[in-house]
Amino acid sequence: MTKRVHAFGDDALGHLDGIGVASAIAGGEISAAEALEAALTRIDSVEPQLNAVAVDDRDRARRLIVENPSQKGPFAGVPSIIKNNTNYAGIAARHGSAAVSDRPAQRNEPFTDQFLATGVTLVGASTLPAFGLTATTEFVDRPPTRNPWDTDYSAGASSGGSAALVAAGALPIAHANDGGGSIRIPAAACGLVGLKPSRGRVAASVEGEAAPIDLVSNGIVSRSVRDTAHFLADIDRGDAASMPRVGLVEGPSERRLRIGVLDEAITGQPLDADTVAGLQATVELLGELGHDVEVIPIPVEPAFIDQFTDYWGLMAFSLEFFGSRLLDPDFDRSQVDPFTRGLSRKFLRRFYRTPHVIWSLRRSIGRFRAVFRQVDVVLSPTLAHVTPEIGYLDPGIDFDLVFERLIRYVAFTPANNVSGTPAISLPLAQSSAGLPVGIHFSADLGCERVLLELAFELEAARGFARIQDPVG
Repeated sequence: MTKRVHAFGDDALGHLDGIGVASAIAGGEISAAEALEAALTRIDSVEPQLNAVAVDDRDRARRLIVENPSQKGPFAGVPSIIKNNTNYAGIAARHGSAAVSDRPAQRNEPFTDQFLATGVTLVGASTLPAFGLTATTEFVDRPPTRNPWDTDYSAGASSGGSAALVAAGALPIAHANDGGGSIRIPAAACGLVGLKPSRGRVAASVEGEAAPIDLVSNGIVSRSVRDTAHFLADIDRGDAASMPRVGLVEGPSERRLRIGVLDEAITGQPLDADTVAGLQATVELLGELGHDVEVIPIPVEPAFIDQFTDYWGLMAFSLEFFGSRLLDPDFDRSQVDPFTRGLSRKFLRRFYRTPHVIWSLRRSIGRFRAVFRQVDVVLSPTLAHVTPEIGYLDPGIDFDLVFERLIRYVAFTPANNVSGTPAISLPLAQSSAGLPVGIHFSADLGCERVLLELAFELEAARGFARIQDPVG
């Protein structure tokens, strides 16, 4: 029997998405204070089972509601949370690691100001695995963040805490960011909409801005396409000369698309049966809707796997040995977790490859983007198999075993981080056990509108499973 956890009820938040809550506040049906208190009550009801909150900042949230009664933005008065790897003045961004001190951030980073400008009220910070380097929100020194659809299973990562809270109905939307799939993976695991914007669309993260290739995009996880569309329209910082602004997308387009399907993983390993079934059902639906769908070759070379993992290792090495410069003056290297240390050691064994790896990854961008001369959208599963049980990707077990499992699992998302192209995971399928299965769509740089229009169409045609609906 599944161990499902949710907080939906007949309070001020009801079954509304973020725009629905904002509209209720603007229309005087509820107050921002009532929305906040409902969210805090919901968090308290699910947090003992989910372990999704890294920092509770409710007292400040209550104070800000009183001090700023006339909030503006599409999510004015909507309670939300920020991922705990992003600086929000007054709380410590601890990056999911005991190596980082509890020294509070002195100022917001640029994305935080963008997010606050949408009108959200932040109730605290959500959990992530150590430094966001893996695909499950599990730890060696504290309880794991669990999936509300079944608490025996992983909520994904690295934005696992945010995804768990939104899926459970505790919050309408939550901040997430993505350096290899970290918006889309937990969205897939928890049955949410997760859009990774184009590189440059949203303010860069502090860590990504300093990297040779900025893999990280900030965004949100949500339960509806319209919440994600409103977020992107409000936060859009694209340069109109090189990346047209998306504007507010409010529904599907009449344009029929050329959609290329990736039905096998770059790793060469088979997809699980539930994932294959979800992908095939989506292909059939798209055909019924009049889109031109055909299977295409994988648009990156097999060497991309080693290149990406070498770069991934460079990030772990940089954090382990230069964390005091990059993250925190009081960084305690002795507290670095086994997975980060293992990934760092893997990099050290091949550090001499670094210049070639960076050159090769930059070169792969052109190859990946070339596919969009033949198709408008690339369709694939978000992940190679359904979210695993807690423990399968435990960062404290044998590094080589976990690393091999991660490579197989996260087979589709990283190419969009290297290329900077946008991609979205939609909760279009479920496993035979009732767990969400994410379906992944990507488009060329700057083409979020295409993805959102298609997402609206698919949401209307099939709908998304709801955690609060009766099982079976």
